[in-house]
Amino acid sequence: MQMHSRFRSDRRLTTRMGITLFLLGLVYVGFVAALIVLLKSWVLVVLVAAAVLGAQYWFSDRVALFAMHGRVVEREEYPELHGVVDRVCAIADMPKPVVAVSDMDMPNAFATGRNADHAVVCVTTGLLRRLEPAELEGVLAHELSHVAHKDVAVITVASFLGVLAGLIVRFAFYSQLFGGGRRDQNTAVVFAAVMGVSAAVYALSFLLIRSLSRYRELAADRAAALLTGRPSALASALTKVSGDIARIPTKDLRTAQAFNAFYFTPALGREPGVARLFSTHPSLEQRLDQLGRISAELGEATAPGGV
Repeated sequence: MQMHSRFRSDRRLTTRMGITLFLLGLVYVGFVAALIVLLKSWVLVVLVAAAVLGAQYWFSDRVALFAMHGRVVEREEYPELHGVVDRVCAIADMPKPVVAVSDMDMPNAFATGRNADHAVVCVTTGLLRRLEPAELEGVLAHELSHVAHKDVAVITVASFLGVLAGLIVRFAFYSQLFGGGRRDQNTAVVFAAVMGVSAAVYALSFLLIRSLSRYRELAADRAAALLTGRPSALASALTKVSGDIARIPTKDLRTAQAFNAFYFTPALGREPGVARLFSTHPSLEQRLDQLGRISAELGEATAPGGV
C-alpha cells in the first residue's frame, strides 16, 4: 500500500536512493557473475544470494532489535513514550509503528522495517532519561521520517551486498585456513580470486552506502524540523546525545557500532579519528548548521509572533 505522510518529500534523497540502488545493482550483477564463473555453481550462488537478501529484507527489524537487546513495550509500561509516538504519527498522518525500548545507557534511537505498516521504532533507556518531551518528539520525528521516505528499506537492501560479500570473504578465509592441506593449487587460486572480488565489492558497497547514509540523515533532520516546527528542540537533542555518547567508553559502544547506519547519532567513542571520514552520519556541526537555517526560516515565516 502506498503511504502518503505529511513529511515533506525530498526529491534529492529519492534521486540519491535510486542512483545508489542502480549502482549497487550493477555491482551485484557483476559480483554474482564472477562468483558463478569462479565457483562453477550458479545454483549455489543464486540460492545463497536469495536467502541472504530475503533475510535482510524480511527480518531486519527482528535482527536489529535482538542485537540491541530491544523489546516491544506496551502503553501501560511506557505511557509517555507511546504518547509522543502517537502525537508524531498523528501530525505526520502515518501508521503507528511498533514501539520498543532497549535497556542501554547509550542515548540513541533507530527505526527499521520494510515499510510503514511493518515498522519498528526503538529508543534506549539512556535516551529516555536524558531528553525532555520536546527533544524526544524531535528524535522520534527524525526516525519516523526515515520510514516515510522509505530510506530505511533502501539502506536495508543496500546493506545486503556488503553483508553477502563479507560472509563470502569469511567463508573463503576459513575454508583455506582449515582445509588448505587438502586443496590443490587451482582451488587455492579460485578461493583467492573469490576473496579478492568479494573484498572489492564490499569496499564499493561500503562507500556507496556511507554516502547515501550521510545525506539521508540530513534529510531526516530537515523533515523532522519542518514537521514539528521546532528545529531548536531537535538541535538540543542532537547536542545532548552526541556529547553524552562521546563520554561512554568505546568498549561499551562496540556492539552498537555495527548498526550505526540506523541510529539517530553514530556510536563513536571519544576519538573517532580517521573513522569520521567513513562515518554513516554527517558531522554534528553540519546538522546543527542546517537546523539553525531552518529555525531562521521558520522564524521569518511566522514573524512577528515567532514559532
